[in-house]
Amino acid sequence: MKKLSLLVSLFVAVVMLLAACTPAPTPTAVMTEPPATEPPATEEPMAALGTMERPIKILFVPSVDNAAIVTGGELLHQALFDATGYYFTVSVPTSYAATVAELCASPDDTMAFIPGLGYALASQLCGVTVGAKAVRFGLDWYAAQVIVKRDSPYQTLADLNGLTWATPDLASTSGYLYPQYMYQQAGITIGETVEAGSHDAVVRAVYNGEVDFGTTFWSPANVDGVSLGVTLGADSLLQPDIPEELVPECLVTEDGKKILCGNYEVRDARRNIRAEAPDVVQQVRILAVTPAIPNDTLSFGPGFPADVKDAILAALFDFATNDPEGFAAAFQSYSWTSVLPATDAEYDPIRFAIQASGFSLENLP
Repeated sequence: MKKLSLLVSLFVAVVMLLAACTPAPTPTAVMTEPPATEPPATEEPMAALGTMERPIKILFVPSVDNAAIVTGGELLHQALFDATGYYFTVSVPTSYAATVAELCASPDDTMAFIPGLGYALASQLCGVTVGAKAVRFGLDWYAAQVIVKRDSPYQTLADLNGLTWATPDLASTSGYLYPQYMYQQAGITIGETVEAGSHDAVVRAVYNGEVDFGTTFWSPANVDGVSLGVTLGADSLLQPDIPEELVPECLVTEDGKKILCGNYEVRDARRNIRAEAPDVVQQVRILAVTPAIPNDTLSFGPGFPADVKDAILAALFDFATNDPEGFAAAFQSYSWTSVLPATDAEYDPIRFAIQASGFSLENLP
């Protein structure tokens, strides 16, 4: 019996030893497919500039009546479309500052008709470039005028100390910057400054006696159909107003397009309210004018394509040359009668005035 138990124990030990020496089975490899991945999304290509899907933006500053600006802008749009095939949208931002801001915010698809001050600041702010400048009745320059009621006692700039001043906008070259610099040079301290909103509104405020004086753009009168600025050059600044003896004769022509005083035609901002105030020249006189200012610009965003810019400028110059009446109608609100190429250096005098007066981008309303 003891021998049988010994044999059983020996058998169990051998079995356990064999089990311990048997290698573990190798796991069977499981072949799996890699997880499916979607191809990367591709962006839709941007539409070409000037197409219906991506029209070129044309901005106009709100210096006069917005509805009239838009009407003229649509005439310009049609002329440029006919010449280039490009599509455009026309808009009038709420202020000079908003116009500059939008020009910089959309650098590769925006062009704007902005005054010299706006251009000088925009070129500093984001590299806006100038392409063309306005011509008004043969002149590529203008000036600012200080206007008062004709029966007021004010005869010199010194008389304006402490009085109320109406300006179109604090970002207006002729309505604010140049006059402000002139006051500083003359030691004049203004009382209250009122932003009227446009050159027309300034003339209206002076006409109605709501302010003591105002500043707007000035262009020399036409005499027998020719600008005094053409015949006299800068000397026309020395005789800014209609001769006193002709003032009683001033009247609006039957077609409503002009104010004539004998053989003098009024070309300054007073003419803009002739429909509502045909006696504006009899009621409002020019007290002083500033030195010459380079005319308003057509400027382009810093990323605007050069080839598109060149095509637009060529079409614009052709429009002014070959259809002067149509061009003048398109720019009636701004009194542009033609257009010329412009260079950046021409606007250095405005930069000098900015520097001297302490005007900066922060001053834009």
